[in-house]
Amino acid sequence: MPEIVTKPSTKTKPKIERPKLYKVILLNDDFTPREFVVTVLKGEFKLSEDQARRVMITAHQRGVCIVAVFTRDVAETKATRATDAGKAKGYPLMFTTEPEE
Repeated sequence: MPEIVTKPSTKTKPKIERPKLYKVILLNDDFTPREFVVTVLKGEFKLSEDQARRVMITAHQRGVCIVAVFTRDVAETKATRATDAGKAKGYPLMFTTEPEE
């Protein structure tokens, strides 16, 4: 009678890497009104009034401020929409993105 050999089945799980995160950065300028910056931060990034004011003041004092960290697509979309909101009103408001280290 032939021997029956059973082998345990092995299932390989693909290793899923977490997506890289990107920082959304507010760049200071001396022309965009502070209240407008606060309004954009509250609208696009869902910050509270107090958080938005702190981000705006930090950018004003230091020249830049990290607003939030997202996956690449979300960060770029939010940065573009926030910058476009400034352009629509004629302000040089600028948001950029860069990879988080």
